Amino acid sequence: MNTATATPTATATAFETLQVRREGGVLHVTLDRPEARNAMTMAMVRELRTVLHDAQSGGEVRVIVLRGAGGHFCAGADLKDMAAARMRAAQADDRQRQVEPAVDPMAEVNARFGELCVAYAGTGLATVAVLEGTVMGGGFGLACVVDVAIATDNVVFRLPETSLGVVPAQIAPFLVERLGYAEAKRLAVTGGRVYAAQAHALRLVHEVHAPEALDAALARVLHDILQCAPGAISSTKALLAQARFTPPSAMIPAAAAAFSRSAHGPEGIEGTAAFLAKRKPKWAPQ
Repeated sequence: MNTATATPTATATAFETLQVRREGGVLHVTLDRPEARNAMTMAMVRELRTVLHDAQSGGEVRVIVLRGAGGHFCAGADLKDMAAARMRAAQADDRQRQVEPAVDPMAEVNARFGELCVAYAGTGLATVAVLEGTVMGGGFGLACVVDVAIATDNVVFRLPETSLGVVPAQIAPFLVERLGYAEAKRLAVTGGRVYAAQAHALRLVHEVHAPEALDAALARVLHDILQCAPGAISSTKALLAQARFTPPSAMIPAAAAAFSRSAHGPEGIEGTAAFLAKRKPKWAPQ
């Protein structure tokens, strides 16, 4: 069992599948099942949801960094969990012959992972993924929902579901969003691999670095994020999400209202004052 390292203002929390530590406004969340290349269990899904909920409600976290222990990010869903869900589904089918239809355990497990991806995709906090080694299945999905993805030059993305006779169901929308329809289809029908250089060319990842340069790259990205006002980041992310499905002309009133709220709000006032005084705003590390 792993324990979150508490800062003076944070409360330590025990996790079964994660390492969690907070450094100022940055919450570092490490998937911690290295013996299974951090394959995702239902326990991990629940704990990742808990971490996000607590970060959003605590008011101290501005950035969540996701990475994996042991040189790999995530090898997708844990097949033992899938087998257990299949067993529960078979038992439910037996009961169903005698009673009203029951919930499909396999679908329920899959839906919980989809809800995890939606939650991280929709958070107003900034999110960063540090991608190393194996990134497969559900790990591929998580890599697609973060705001910034940086990777090592030895990273390998795989979408193996169709080669296992199953469907990349919950991550499909995020694959299309990040890669586009044509590339998502190609990977799905080939069970394809994507290596670092190609991932960068496809904008699946935003930066690629040698392993020894990864921490410095992460520090630079975090520095840049922390220069930006947290409320403005949250509002901008919401506006960009809306812009994906709305014509620009239809967004003019909502965008104008969002700008006005930010300009008249405490962040807008502080940002302008800091610029005129040639100092850093209060939200930026001093």
